[in-house]
Amino acid sequence: MPVNVQVEKNNNESSANVIRRFTKRVQNAGIVRRMRGNRYYTRIKSANVRKMSRLKKLDKQVTYERNLKLGKIDNNRR
Repeated sequence: MPVNVQVEKNNNESSANVIRRFTKRVQNAGIVRRMRGNRYYTRIKSANVRKMSRLKKLDKQVTYERNLKLGKIDNNRR
């Protein structure tokens, strides 16, 4: 989703003010944040990998709850 930001110089306006207005508009448009987010490429995990990791997480949760119920884990410890 490209966003064009355009600023025109008004009468009796310094170049510094034009640059300041431009940077404000770029920040308000969210361009800087989006570019920083795109800085590092992250590979999209396949559906099978996501499913397996979710199943592992659920298995760990069930094991933890079972051990907690049996008293093998102290609930007050953090």
